[in-house]
Parts: sequence; C-alpha cells; structure tokens
Amino acid sequence: MRIIDIALLYVLLALGLNIVVGYAGLLDLGYVAFYAVGAYMLGLCASPQLTDTFANIAAALPGGLHTPWWIVIPLGALVAGGAGVLLGAPTLKLRGDYLAIVTLGFGEIVRVFLNNLDAPVNITNGPKGITGIDEVSMFGFSLGKTHHFFGLEWPKVTNYYFLFLLLVIFAVLICYRLERSRIGRAWMAIREDEIAAKAMGINTRNLKLLAFGMGATFGGVSGVMFASFQGFISPESFSLPESVMIVAMVVLGGIGHLPGVIVGALLLAALPEVLRYVAGPLQQMTDGRLDASILRQLLIALAMIGIMLSRPRGLWPSPEHGRLRAGGAEPPPPHGPGGELPVKLPHELPPATQIPPTTGHIVPTDR
Repeated sequence: MRIIDIALLYVLLALGLNIVVGYAGLLDLGYVAFYAVGAYMLGLCASPQLTDTFANIAAALPGGLHTPWWIVIPLGALVAGGAGVLLGAPTLKLRGDYLAIVTLGFGEIVRVFLNNLDAPVNITNGPKGITGIDEVSMFGFSLGKTHHFFGLEWPKVTNYYFLFLLLVIFAVLICYRLERSRIGRAWMAIREDEIAAKAMGINTRNLKLLAFGMGATFGGVSGVMFASFQGFISPESFSLPESVMIVAMVVLGGIGHLPGVIVGALLLAALPEVLRYVAGPLQQMTDGRLDASILRQLLIALAMIGIMLSRPRGLWPSPEHGRLRAGGAEPPPPHGPGGELPVKLPHELPPATQIPPTTGHIVPTDR
C-alpha cells in the first residue's frame, strides 16, 4: 500500500508536468522545485520548526503552530503557482535546450537554498530536515492513526490511499477539461508552432506563464501531501534525479496524453520496487561485488531504453487524428499497391478532375 501511495503522488506530479511539457511544449527540468515548495510550506506551517526557532511565535502560540489542512493545501498550491510564474517570467523568450538549462538551474537553486537556510536564522533546519509534521485530520478523523471500521483495520497507508486517489481523480478531471478548452488548444498551438500561434492572435506570453503556474500548483499540492504522509522532509528528497524521473514518466507514457502519463507514472514509480527482487539475487550471484541500488538503477535504465526503442512515442501515445474515417475504415492510400504513384492519362480522369487545356491568344471579332 505504501508503494501505491507513493505511485499516486508521482501520478499527481506527472499530470502537473504534463501541462507544461505535454500541452505547452515547454521543457521543464526543475519541476521538483515546486514539489519542495509545497512540502516545506506544510513543514513550516504544521510542525514545531518555527515555534522552536522564534520565541515570539512560541509565546503567541503556546500549543504550537498547527495550521489545518484546508488552509495549507490552497496555500501550498498558491505559493508554488507563484514560484512557477516567477520561473516563467524571465524564460519567455527561451526555447528547447536553453529553457531546459534555466529550469534545471532553478530547481538546483531551490534545493541549495533549502539546504543552507539554517543560518544565520534557522528556518528550514538545513540538511537535517524538518520532523514532527502534522498529519491530515478531517473533522476529528486523523489519517495518520489506525482505525477500525466494519470489523477491518484501516492503517495510515490505507487512509492516505483514498485521499491520494481522490486528488488524482480531481486532477485528471481538471486536465481533461483544460485539454479541451480554449486555453488547452492555445497551449497546443504554441507547442506546435509558437510563431504561427502568435500570428493568429494568441497571447503567448500570458499563456506560457499560465502553463508554468498551473503546472506548479499540482506540484505544490503533491508536496503538501508528501510532507504529511512522510512526517519528515529534507532537501535530499528534492534533487535533480527526481525531476528527471518525473520528466521520464511523461515521456515514457506518452507526451500530452492523460492515460499514457498515468501509465508511465505508475510504471516508473513501481518498477524500482519490483526490480528490488531482481537486483538482490544478481548481487548474490556476484558475491556482493555489485551494489543492489546501483544495479537496480541500471536495470531501470535498460528497461526505459528498451521501451523507447520499441515505442518511440511512448507506451500509450495520443492518437493521430485524421487517419481514420468516421466509420473506422482507413482511407485508401494515394499510391498503388507497390508504392508507386498512380499514373493516369488526362482523358482517363473524371471530368471534374481534368485540367482544362491552356487557352491560346484570343483574337477579337467584330461581334
């Protein structure tokens, strides 16, 4: 159940990144920064970190700072969305590899910033991380405690599973509606050809900022849920490999296709745990000369390479429109059975498709 919970969090992250990469075509390698912003938002608002550091806050709140979830989740989404707009503003004229380098640098800046913000004033507790984070509690029902209903035991991992599942369903509905809205079609026009989209009157600047902000809100909500589920956060959880893994989920599943993104996220989130049972025997065969974790990463990389070689457009790519007719039959090819172009004389063509002969010089008459 814990593996499934983490996989659902990755699905939520992949859906948010799909807005930026899949819909708008903006390569973002620093998406994990928004994940960190949401997690640290909950860590500061619902843990003893600030009350232990600042005596004024401890005196004003003797019971500790325990912000309820219905405030922290929108606050985390709002702050992460603001960080997304802050990242998108200076990168509006960048494309491709240059945009990827800038977003990669942004993600590393956030991680280093969180890692060093323990001096001169200890805010994030640096590399030691923040502990004692509150769990989600709804109407007196704490998801972090074990409950008994209908003769069954409902532990923490099961309680959070239903919460994460609801959030994923809600995110899928939002992405589905966005994809078919005017904003979604404008994003896809920018992805296909930004110059042509701008010539058609689309405000590419505002729509790019909206894509960055909208995608970042998903990352902020995921970070809040991750911090509440783990009860502990540190900068090590938001490194560059996490961003690369989320991008790989979107690409492996199928860029811009919601079912494919979900399949890619579930596969890459569960694959490391499945390969744990493969890496262990291989390590024993080599008498422990190979590290199991490194061997597991090697197997994941080989599996990804094999999938992308066999399925270049992803496991479940978006369907190519226009290939099938309304009745489902494929249109006849424009060439013959052997691949050659059809050659017909002009008189063999239907009258509607015959090209009229060129007219000669018209000589005026008396009439």
